[in-house]
Amino acid sequence: MSRKLVIRWLGGFALAASASAMTAQAADISDGEVRIGLLSDMMSIYRNVGRGAEAAAEMAIEDFGGQVLGKPIRLYVRDHKIDPDVAMKHAKELHEQHHVDAFLEMVGTNVAVPLQRYAKENNIAALHTGTASSILTGPECSPVGVHWVYDTYALSAGTAAAIMKQGGDSWFFITADNTFGKTLQGDAVSVINRMGGKVVGTAYHPFKAKDYSMQLLQAKASGAKVIGLATAGDDLNALLRQAYELDMMNGEQTIAGLLVAEEVPRQVGMYVSGGLKLTTGWNWKQDAETRAWAMRFRKRTGFGGSMYTAGVYSVVTHYLKAIEAAGTDDAKVVVAKMREIPVNDVFTRNGKLRIDGRMVHDMFLAEVKRATESREAFDHYKILDVIPGDVAFRPMEEGGCPLVKTAADKGKKS
Repeated sequence: MSRKLVIRWLGGFALAASASAMTAQAADISDGEVRIGLLSDMMSIYRNVGRGAEAAAEMAIEDFGGQVLGKPIRLYVRDHKIDPDVAMKHAKELHEQHHVDAFLEMVGTNVAVPLQRYAKENNIAALHTGTASSILTGPECSPVGVHWVYDTYALSAGTAAAIMKQGGDSWFFITADNTFGKTLQGDAVSVINRMGGKVVGTAYHPFKAKDYSMQLLQAKASGAKVIGLATAGDDLNALLRQAYELDMMNGEQTIAGLLVAEEVPRQVGMYVSGGLKLTTGWNWKQDAETRAWAMRFRKRTGFGGSMYTAGVYSVVTHYLKAIEAAGTDDAKVVVAKMREIPVNDVFTRNGKLRIDGRMVHDMFLAEVKRATESREAFDHYKILDVIPGDVAFRPMEEGGCPLVKTAADKGKKS
């Protein structure tokens, strides 16, 4: 059964009076309100991403005062079920019936790419947080597209480079048999090859597989120093459980997750996932501000904050700031303004949005703690290193984004 539309009216409309009314009269806000359509997985393999995104978006809108330029902010929520047909049906309805100004979240490459194309065709801001594929800032880049939290390059390349430096120079991959998994592996392999390492083999698994023992035993028998898991969600959790059952989490081979959500150690248990290497985009214990936000999110939802949820909060806040600064909710104008304003919030410091849509910020190399090392709730990670944003993310010139070439050509003419 499809999830019913959830409409959140956030903020007190009585506030939109007197001084705010003067601002509203000068503002160019379509339909008299700012409308955001959150499209995510709410019931399936990435359900924690979608549910967390909904709560984080609500928090961002509430903290912004429930209005921008004197106009209310409305949030619509849709379950796309990781199905591009379902996603497009919702996208068209949100656009044609509700005239949303932005699409938000959009986890799943098979969903994110067509949604980005549709947003571009209809001048709707596309604010990606949960999806990973770096194709969104490459050939599929868009003047209204924003890729905020992480991507396959930053996660896989960051993890691969760090492990290579530690001597992990031979790899076997267990990879999801889809575009997402193959992109994740491909970005890691490019780094491994560049640093003189080798890939000794790959075993693919179908989406939502029931058993991964064959792939795991292949990896174990390969003799590779590192087993790279180019998968995510329930598939990753099941892989880790079976790897533990096969006594493969004992440190004889390094297990590296190329996309690991903060919820994974809690979901599978730290006794299972302890020692897993990964890269993350956010550290909730970084300072007093990040810790306070994580505690607020935890009190609201019962779950610890993550790079996904902090990233949703950040991009929604930045989007609203850009509307306020631009005086309009026109997508092209707003996204251009988002590129002008530095990103300084609970998610990152001195982040910057590039013309290809990539928001560049520091990433963190981490290791899941052993159960005996954890000192408080959601204390899952040891931060091993900070990866500067300019190192973590793919150089803009290498992505194949047409907007980059256009900008470069204009620069030459001027």
